[in-house]
Amino acid sequence: MPATIDDAEPRLSHSLANGVSHAHFEWRPERRGQAPSLCMVHATGFHGRVWDQVIHRLPGRHVFAIEQRGHGRSQTVDFDGWADFGHDLAALAVALDLQGAVGIGHSMGAHALVQAAAYQPGRFSQLVLIDPTIFSPADYHQPPPTPGTLHPAAARKNHFASAQAMFERFAVRAPYNVFQRQALLDYCQHGLRPFDGGSGFQLACDPAFEGKIYPLSRQNLGIFGSIRALQIPVLVLRARPGDPAILPWDPLGSPTWPGLAQEFHRGRDLPLPDKTHMLPMEDPALVARLINETMG
Repeated sequence: MPATIDDAEPRLSHSLANGVSHAHFEWRPERRGQAPSLCMVHATGFHGRVWDQVIHRLPGRHVFAIEQRGHGRSQTVDFDGWADFGHDLAALAVALDLQGAVGIGHSMGAHALVQAAAYQPGRFSQLVLIDPTIFSPADYHQPPPTPGTLHPAAARKNHFASAQAMFERFAVRAPYNVFQRQALLDYCQHGLRPFDGGSGFQLACDPAFEGKIYPLSRQNLGIFGSIRALQIPVLVLRARPGDPAILPWDPLGSPTWPGLAQEFHRGRDLPLPDKTHMLPMEDPALVARLINETMG
């Protein structure tokens, strides 16, 4: 039977958390308290509205879709490492008065969510980690990157005539060409702001900010303290492995350590070898179904 899809729309608000003004979209506020709230956290370079097609397939659920610092409509504030995003999210869980929420995070957002749930026990009752950017413990012992090192994402095109022009460009380029069509439209329509230099638009997440995040991905060894502190159920979804022949890296391959789920006290591993790292935008119906199954 096809999943029920509703036409609910969110309301945008801002909350100060860890000294940063964070934007968040709230869906179906009238449903709050009737069942556990869902708290969704996007990946590096994205924004809160990339979850729209998942949320539309979760009718009746109260949802917060968070925008991390430097992304979407949130304040751009510099950071020292990935732990800062976890502290942001922990403070935001308090600001939003989450109680027993189901945390759903993608990639770096899943990494931050693990930290937040450990820092604020009771705010989350279970986690769904979608291809989390969490490597093996050995990977976190690599030397730090040279100060000022930026990922190739820092050189992304950052001027578009319109959201439609962005959509047409991205629809034929990896990794965006695996997105469900409406999910890509959502990413484009909600991922731009007026161009600082005149007419047109630029990315809501500045490429230089995005480009700083990736080189620091293997510096937060403290993530394993958070993993082992959690006593709640954790579902780890893993996409297909990365292809080493794709250089400088495979944006559609999984960054998740295959042994991750067993590090949690109540972890469960679900490999999805026919899916890519862009799973929430690639197959929102599957993600919504797995969330519903997790909640019972």
